[in-house]
Amino acid sequence: MTDSTSPSTTSDPDAGGAPLPVSGAPVTLVHGPYRAELAGVGATLRALTHDGRDLVVPFDVDAVRPLFRGALLAPWPNRVVDGRYVDDDGVERQLAVSEVERGHALHGLVAWAEWQVEEAGPTRASFATELAPSDGYPWRLRLRAEHELGDEGLTTTVTATNVGVGTAPYGVAPHPYLVAGEGRVDDWTLTLPAASWLDVTDDRLVPLDLHGVDEKPEFDFRASRRLGDTFVDHAFTDLEPGEGGLVRATVVAADGRGVAMTWGPELPWVQVHTADRPDPADDRVGLAVEPMTCPPDAFSSGTDLVRLAPGEQHTAAWTISAA
Repeated sequence: MTDSTSPSTTSDPDAGGAPLPVSGAPVTLVHGPYRAELAGVGATLRALTHDGRDLVVPFDVDAVRPLFRGALLAPWPNRVVDGRYVDDDGVERQLAVSEVERGHALHGLVAWAEWQVEEAGPTRASFATELAPSDGYPWRLRLRAEHELGDEGLTTTVTATNVGVGTAPYGVAPHPYLVAGEGRVDDWTLTLPAASWLDVTDDRLVPLDLHGVDEKPEFDFRASRRLGDTFVDHAFTDLEPGEGGLVRATVVAADGRGVAMTWGPELPWVQVHTADRPDPADDRVGLAVEPMTCPPDAFSSGTDLVRLAPGEQHTAAWTISAA
């Protein structure tokens, strides 16, 4: 389900090179049993395998990325309700509504940007983009995504720098759909050390109140539990770190193999989605696990929102590995 290309990028056709694939400049990383396929549009993780086994739901290099698979989400993850918020100066801002069916601004502004390849080696690659100011988000950010493949899997580090004027609200998250092995989400077991979950409205997923998982046992994954037909499209928090101060989520198939994702305290929230889709080809084929710096609609609530002053940086990192 992945390409067989060696570590490479394609060049700009205007400079006499080959045209870019639909998914953007491709880069392949290989380390031991791991292979990662990256794409320039959204600095996306297009595929990740271990001994040929998919760890994320992949897509083809010449396909438009479906369903935000593997994209980087910034300067906010998840959604801004109605695309409206009031900034620190008291100015009401209106973002473009990109989640039309629910009427929200979804997953930031760089997921569809063409990130430039800064470095491409056998085990390490970096992409960069600069977010220009706009009416809805009048701040200039420079973002750099570093992907490194090692014994522990693929580690991605995203650094945002405010290179403009004014203090910028900011958040970031990845959007991988994890694959444990054979079958679908219903067949897998999830472990997630989260003590609280954020309730949302059924129709538009507008955030409501925070609850303990003790109030909703089907959302308590602190002990490994089979997902079955449980529907989840919620943010979780009060995450309990483990070894090295990292939070670890695992998704495991019936044969005991699976995939793990770890991240640090700079990402105190995680969105989990069982990927329920009307198209059978996409329905519950992977579990979205999205560590986030802030909850949904943080531009409005201010909860855990990063505020970048001019010249300031913010860094977040996560690792996906075979379990």
